[in-house]
Amino acid sequence: MNTLACVHALASVSTLVRGYFPEAFVNLNPWRDDPQTRRWSEQETIDLAFHFPGWSPRLQCRSLLMQLRVRNNKGETSPHLLGVLLRGMTFEGERWRLVTVGNWELTGSHLPQPAQISQLREICRGLFVLFPACSSSGEDA
Repeated sequence: MNTLACVHALASVSTLVRGYFPEAFVNLNPWRDDPQTRRWSEQETIDLAFHFPGWSPRLQCRSLLMQLRVRNNKGETSPHLLGVLLRGMTFEGERWRLVTVGNWELTGSHLPQPAQISQLREICRGLFVLFPACSSSGEDA
């Protein structure tokens, strides 16, 4: 996934998220580089983090962790997006999650406000536009 198309898509992901949350800053390599973390590395994902300068009460988190599940087809320059996992995180752990499977409902102990839930779903819809879709990218609900 070291193609120009992939690099362009990653830059576009950052622009997309910052369009909704301009105060967030992106971390293109959110995980530690140690043997245990590398053991759990998945080649078919792109992992990003978006950190806020402090607590975001509307999102009920300090960071958004984003995992893009992709499939690389031979002969194609950019990966196909299969799905998205967004997680709202604090120092204490996961507060909520959004998975683009089923009805795209958020689950967790501390959910964002309704306007931010809509923004998170819009971000996910935008991600399916950035990467060629190889399956249905629409919500059931």
